[in-house]
Parts: sequence; C-alpha cells; structure tokens
Amino acid sequence: MNNPWISIIGVGEDGLAGFCAARQEALSNADLVFGPPRHLELVGVQGERARPWPVPFADGIEEVLSFETLVPHLAPDMQVIVTLRHGAAVGELAQWLTDQGFGHSTLHVLEALGGPNERIRVVQADEYALKDVTHPVCAGITFSGTDAVMTHASGRRDDLFDHDGQITKRPVRALTLSALAPRPNELLWDLGAGSGSIAIEWLLSHPSLRAIAVERDETRAKRIRANADMLGVAHLDVRTGAIVDTLGDLEAPDVVFIGGGFSHDLVNMLWPLMPDGARLVANSVTLESDADIMRAQSEFGGDLLRVELSAPKAIGSRTGWAASYPIMQWSVTK
Repeated sequence: MNNPWISIIGVGEDGLAGFCAARQEALSNADLVFGPPRHLELVGVQGERARPWPVPFADGIEEVLSFETLVPHLAPDMQVIVTLRHGAAVGELAQWLTDQGFGHSTLHVLEALGGPNERIRVVQADEYALKDVTHPVCAGITFSGTDAVMTHASGRRDDLFDHDGQITKRPVRALTLSALAPRPNELLWDLGAGSGSIAIEWLLSHPSLRAIAVERDETRAKRIRANADMLGVAHLDVRTGAIVDTLGDLEAPDVVFIGGGFSHDLVNMLWPLMPDGARLVANSVTLESDADIMRAQSEFGGDLLRVELSAPKAIGSRTGWAASYPIMQWSVTK
C-alpha cells in the first residue's frame, strides 16, 4: 500500500539527534504532527503542523481518526491507510464511503496484525457484511467512484457548501482565491464569512495554510463549522461575533478577505492591524460598498476589478442571458 496515512514515531530526550533517516523523513513529510507539547518542542515542530495532544489522552483520538479528513483524497485509484478505533468502525467507514458515492471502493480489513489471530480480508464497501472484525484494526482503501471527487482547482461546486444564499458563488470564488494568492504557512482572516466557502477553499489549497472565519450570525457560524468538518478542514478557526469586536483577539494576518459588511471605517480599523506586506481583498455588490471601495482604493492604492457574469435563462420558448449582480473587487498589498 503506497503513501501510508499515519506514521508513529518514538521520541527520546535527545529529540532529533536520536532520529534515524526514516524517522526524519516521516516527520518532515507529515502534514500534521500530533504529540505532547514537550515532544513537539524536542523535535522543533511549530505552527499549524503542530497539534498538541489533549489531556485526557482519549480526547485526541477523535480528531486524528475523523473520517471526514478523507474527503480531499476521494478520487478513483487513490490509496490510503486509516486506523480505526474498533471493529464496528470498519462498517461505519464502509457506509460512509457508500454515502459519498464511493461504494465500489475496495477495503483491505487488517485485523490483529502481528498476533496469532492476524487476519486480512478484502471486501467492497457497498457489499460490506463483516460482523466479527477483531481489534486492533486498520483498513487499506483503494477508492473507486466519481460522485464526490473534489477538484484541486479553486472554485469548487457550490453544492459542496451548505448555505442560506450567503455564499461567494463558484466563478467569483475562483477569481477571489486567485486574488488572495495563497502561499504556504500563511494565515487568512475571512471577515463576514457567510458559508465559509472562501476560508475552506483557502485551506484546501495547501495543508500548511491557516484561516480564521469571523461571522456575526450564530446560525451561519455553526454552518461554517459543519461545512469545514465535512470537507476535511476541521482546523478552520470559526469565531462568532461582530468583526469590530473580534479583531483585537486575532493573530496578525498575512491575508485578509472581506466578503460582507465592507465599509471605509472597517478598512481604517484593519490597516494598522495588518503587518507590512499583508494582502487585502474585498468584494462588493452594493452601490454603497462600491463607493467605499473606490474611496479606500484612492487612499491606500491597489487594483480594482469589476466582474459581470451571466447565465442562460428561459425567455418564453427561447433562451437568453440573465445577468447576475456585478461584483467590484479591490485587492491591495500594505
């Protein structure tokens, strides 16, 4: 099985000095590193990759073994290995794959490896009927299916995100992510996050990226949390509250996106909080916000872009182009 999903590394008091080449390679290639804070310090892992294991120990199991972390990897012929908390979880995994449109995936159920009861059985996810799976257990998966394949390009399907209409639509989202220009290890503030689609696509761009989504509406904030969990980016930091009341508690950003509630006063508040070199992108759909964006652009510089999109719509027995609201986009580097 290629590309194992998880590596378990022992750490001694000598830290990295005691690592063989294989351990060093596994550590350097890991997207996330879970461990006690002292061990993370010993091996020099910091930032978003570092995930301190909580106390009690069992509280960390669920985060490591979340099945939703598989979503970005769902594609035909991809192979992964997942560890599972008990035998019944294999059936739950098979059902989840079937629900995602990947019921034809092959599961290699690996039970009690290394012991006298070691057993390996191969089943198709949508035909899963095993009742006696022995713990400890893991599963090697060869994915087969097309329904849930997620593109690696920005501007993913709108129906991937639960929303109430407050969402940056797919074409505009693609242009916005292009303007945000994600770079490894950067932190995004998504202000007025709506459905969270911008922050989620930002995180999907690279495993080292971080994002904080700020949304004042509690229902929408809960929806953002659910969207992030479902799409495999549970590390999205969701804050509920008004933008002006939240900014003082946030780590300084590399990039800021304003998707809702743009105003000239907000920019004046944000500008001193942004480090030199930080980037800001804002979208507007109202005349009032357009005026504020043009005023801000005249004071702080940057580029303006006007986006007008049309889609086919029935006109009697024929079809014509129906225009959506035009979008004004401002992007600037401090």
